[in-house]
Amino acid sequence: MYIDSTIYEEAPIGERRLEKEMKCYETLQMLQIPFKRLDHEAISTIAGCQAIEAHLDMPIYKNLFLCNSKKDQYYLLTMPGEKVFKSSLIAQQIGSTRLSFGTPEVLEAYLNLTPGSVSLLGLIYDTAHKVQVLLDEEILQEEAIGCHPCINTTSLKIRREDIIEKFLIYTGHQPIFVHID
Repeated sequence: MYIDSTIYEEAPIGERRLEKEMKCYETLQMLQIPFKRLDHEAISTIAGCQAIEAHLDMPIYKNLFLCNSKKDQYYLLTMPGEKVFKSSLIAQQIGSTRLSFGTPEVLEAYLNLTPGSVSLLGLIYDTAHKVQVLLDEEILQEEAIGCHPCINTTSLKIRREDIIEKFLIYTGHQPIFVHID
């Protein structure tokens, strides 16, 4: 796996990057949220993220795009990478019907993301607030959260409090904290 071992603390300059990625950096800069950036080849699994975890010295969280059985409620669940997603446990805590994975089409329509690049940073595109944020309560014990800037060829290390107290407030998303064993 290719990883650029340089840890950057700014947005890429003079490189060809996707507009949606650059919008993430612009938003973080506007909110005065510092980050550490690591570029790497595309990674779409938690197992592939272990090397990233070591380089950025932080735990990797997985982000799941979910919907209820009626497909009229959508959720973005952020949870530790080693934990197992249990639909019934989460559904019970949030008062929902059975949860399943949302379609790639809805993921792209609501968050401008594709499978493998699901990230809290995609919430900048959810201006209609169609997605409810679910955070595993364990996140409150971490200093930093790993996020993709809407593309899975880069990972960012961002302070947890900046995500919760600045970024989510800016996007207008009030998280629901859930407990996952």
